[in-house]
Amino acid sequence: MSKPLTDQEKRKQISVRGLAGVENVADLKTNFNRHLHFTLVKDRNVATKRDYYFALAHTVRDHLVGRWIRTQQHYYEKDPKRVYYLSLEFYIGRTLQNTMVNLALENACDEAIYQLGLDMEELQDMEEDAGLGNGGLGRLAACFLDSMATLGLAAYGYGIRYEFGIFNQKIVNGWQAEEADDWLRYGNPWEKARPEYMRPVHFYGRVEHHPDGVKWVDTQVVLALPYDTPVPGYRNNIVNTMRLWSAKAPCEFHLKDFNVGGYIQAVLDKNLAENISRVLYPNDNFFEGKELRLKQEYFVVAATLQDIIRRFKASKFGSTEVVRMDLTTLPDKVAIQLNDTHPAMAIPELMRILMDDEKLSWDTAWDIIVRTCAYTNHTVLPEALERWPVDLFQNLLPRHLEIIYEINRRHLERISALYPGDHDRLRRMSLIEEDGQKKINMAHLCIVGSHAVNGVAQIHSNIIKDTVFKDFYDVDPQKFQNKTNGITPRRWLVMCNPGLAEVIAERIGEEYIRDLSQLKNLLKFVDDDAFIRDISKVKQESKMKFAMHLEEQYKVTINPHSMFDVHVKRIHEYKRQLLNCLHIITLYNRIKKEPNKAWTPRTIMIGGKAAPGYHTAKMIIKLITAIGEVVNNDSVVGDRLKVIFLENYRVTLAEKVIPAADLSEQISTAGTEASGTGNMKFMLNGALTIGTMDGANVEMAEEAGEENFFIFGMRVKDVEALDKKGYDAMEYYNRIPELKQVMDQISGGFFSPGEPDQFKDIVKMLMHHDRFKVFADYEDYIKCQEKVSALYKNTKEWTKMVIHNIAGCGKFSSDRTIAQYAREIWDMEPSLEKIAAPDDPR
Repeated sequence: MSKPLTDQEKRKQISVRGLAGVENVADLKTNFNRHLHFTLVKDRNVATKRDYYFALAHTVRDHLVGRWIRTQQHYYEKDPKRVYYLSLEFYIGRTLQNTMVNLALENACDEAIYQLGLDMEELQDMEEDAGLGNGGLGRLAACFLDSMATLGLAAYGYGIRYEFGIFNQKIVNGWQAEEADDWLRYGNPWEKARPEYMRPVHFYGRVEHHPDGVKWVDTQVVLALPYDTPVPGYRNNIVNTMRLWSAKAPCEFHLKDFNVGGYIQAVLDKNLAENISRVLYPNDNFFEGKELRLKQEYFVVAATLQDIIRRFKASKFGSTEVVRMDLTTLPDKVAIQLNDTHPAMAIPELMRILMDDEKLSWDTAWDIIVRTCAYTNHTVLPEALERWPVDLFQNLLPRHLEIIYEINRRHLERISALYPGDHDRLRRMSLIEEDGQKKINMAHLCIVGSHAVNGVAQIHSNIIKDTVFKDFYDVDPQKFQNKTNGITPRRWLVMCNPGLAEVIAERIGEEYIRDLSQLKNLLKFVDDDAFIRDISKVKQESKMKFAMHLEEQYKVTINPHSMFDVHVKRIHEYKRQLLNCLHIITLYNRIKKEPNKAWTPRTIMIGGKAAPGYHTAKMIIKLITAIGEVVNNDSVVGDRLKVIFLENYRVTLAEKVIPAADLSEQISTAGTEASGTGNMKFMLNGALTIGTMDGANVEMAEEAGEENFFIFGMRVKDVEALDKKGYDAMEYYNRIPELKQVMDQISGGFFSPGEPDQFKDIVKMLMHHDRFKVFADYEDYIKCQEKVSALYKNTKEWTKMVIHNIAGCGKFSSDRTIAQYAREIWDMEPSLEKIAAPDDPR
């Protein structure tokens, strides 16, 4: 029998990783050694693993720069319409492997590194995640950048270069502890500082009204220093830019007015200004009205708009000396997409620039803004909607407050004319909420100031029109659209699951990587025994690999033949990790009751971060780890049930666990998860979904066929009906014996023997004020999980269902999403054309 192939030999056989030509490999080795020499010549002669990583990163980066320069030159000459994606979060993860995939360098680099006696995966593990996001919203922005470059759009992502990204999560005695994410400690090889484009941003001060216009004076200035990161498209030689702003104090900061002896303090105070870009706020789906956060939001918007206008004015159109001065054509050349309300200040800031600096009339300026801006809504949870206190604005951004008041006056005048005497409607639709402390409703500002408003899945877009923003839909129905989210198949299939990508390519070719709708061609192989075996084998290999990873990193041993039941996402009551907990305990109780039954073995993995100030979410983590302590140490259960909490869930861990999952848990209360994108990643990687009819699950079930989906629980209409009737948790507790047993165990200290009332807050919440109705879906969830266990025993039928799911994934590429934004919102045309590579003659 031949000995099994090494990982490296296996990788070499995967064609989707690009060709490893001999000259190519030789060149890479030469360049790698050159970079390594420059690293070491400084002061050392022994290379560390990190030195090797940096040498490789710089070698790969060399292949980007020519394309990057050429792409920007191409845009400058063609002068296309440009789209600016404004987001306070870009959850990128690692960049090295994604760059190799998109430049078709993966096999060549792999071979070069192998010939140099190094291990590619070890080097890749030296890279820090760029964790500049919390979850779905930030990761969506990253997928969109990849798709915009792949579709040849002249696109720019603009955000903040946080010195500290999302915290690293440590589990200590079962509790979450946070540790700062010092991701820039060793430097970032993918960014380039651009001090020549530094911009001033103003805060505080006061407003003067003169006959010749308005002046905002006596402001404090903070400088915005841009750092550019290249964003390569998939094998089309296009490289776009993500520009992230860092805050710098001006040299004269506080120094001009310091008194004797105040010099040292004045220099130390520079930190205050530079704190703006220090740290990412770690809240997901929750609004925290802090002044520093409002400063961050205005900072990114003010710096970005200066850049947009500079680029608009300087763009040549076939001529070398003409610059554009007429800003009324801005909407023909510029589209601005607001990723949630976080960059909403773009609307009043652009208004300020157009009126105060460019001297346009209100009506002209407002028309430009509405035609330029568009707003994506990401949530309907009331606690997540941004409502800024007016007095904070009065102090920090006085001119913008005046502009917002005037936007509101004109807006309400229009509504008044449409609905004379309907004062309640005026109150509901105002940008200013008057009950108690006066607040600015940023979503209302975005809707009024945009020509397009979209939700992120069909059900979410419908909810927006029918409920949250119904009043606005009634007056401007043409503004409201749907753009169902998607994921990039480069990172989320080709890069993280090359074995599966290859098995697919062997059957339908490689074009699907650019056009994911071609996955439907896999349906012809749904009964092909060889294909079924291949899909099943790839999954088993991914499971083995992840089991080894858990063993190495966390010293936990799991049964790789058990069902991998995975629930990874931010910890939040609406995502109902607690419903999963109830199932785990129920399953545990059943195994204990009938230990000799042939149970389907499961390894249940739950992972995700809790916002540091979210007490309930932190208690949920403690409950999960406490359940694991009991279940995993019960010899009667053995390896038929294991519970693992996956520590520090992040992009890089997602890339490992998603390919290994058998079952994907998407169990939010219907009507609460706007879309979800993790759900799509699991589906594309050959997991089956157990889920409610919420967010994009609805469309996923439609694409795969409902018979290939484990759907359970209330639909939106059922939730509404239950709200009308009044949700009474006790009714379920008293009626369902297994549920009562589980709750009595949690409240009686079965999982916290040292501290019987440890989980009293969770119990109290579930029994008396559970907004997300966990008990209402318990019975159906348990029944649905029984169906999952039964099917898993039949590997062939399970795998056929998996194939139906993979074949139904085409719609969920971010390429499709971005093509729709381009055509239906930005008025741009996507293209799959390649441009000439730098080494090609033009």
